Amino acid sequence: MKSRTAAVVAAICATAALTACGDDDPAPTGWQVPVTATDTSCEVATTLFNPGAVTFAVTNRGQQATGVFLYGREGAGFTKVVAEAADVAPGKTGDLRATLATGLYEVACKPGRQGDGVRTRITVSDDGAVASAAAETAYDREVAVELTAAGITGAEGLIAEPGEKIQFRVTNKTTAARTLDVLNPDGKRAAEVKAEPNGTADAVVTFVGAGTWTLKVKGDGAAPVTRQLIVR
Repeated sequence: MKSRTAAVVAAICATAALTACGDDDPAPTGWQVPVTATDTSCEVATTLFNPGAVTFAVTNRGQQATGVFLYGREGAGFTKVVAEAADVAPGKTGDLRATLATGLYEVACKPGRQGDGVRTRITVSDDGAVASAAAETAYDREVAVELTAAGITGAEGLIAEPGEKIQFRVTNKTTAARTLDVLNPDGKRAAEVKAEPNGTADAVVTFVGAGTWTLKVKGDGAAPVTRQLIVR
């Protein structure tokens, strides 16, 4: 996350010929920050910002129209809508404009404008507090999962806390496409991670409700394989 942020900020600095730009500097006020949305991910080019106006330039590379929202903290979670963009059609671009005060926010991409969306946390600081911002990541931990001809490994005995964000890094070690579905306790799909043959894919899932969640792997001609994840 930090290396990608540094590279993007460096590119911004080179393009705009800014004189006081370092690897850990926030995005300049009023700048356009790229956001790449898919059906399973929401990548914000930088997660450090100065207070002020910003435009999130969204490119939808998914198969569904995507709504993009900016949430502020309200109570124990990020539920306050600060700004939202109209649907961004597949293959199209759209802008989400907001004026940011210091604090933490979450950018949410919602395929089909449903659910809580896939979220990335951003930090707004008027002093470029890099150490503090680095502690606030877009997810709480990463779980590496391997999909093989025999099933799924790396997903045994998983336990999470309500509200925890887990990034699933999926490696498909088969010669056929595989999909990892994350189902909430009601059996509804909360996330879908598609991995091409011998490829990798990832997605961040927020486990918003206590109970038994299901990780379900499916693919061409293969019987579905499931694992349980307990949220408590």
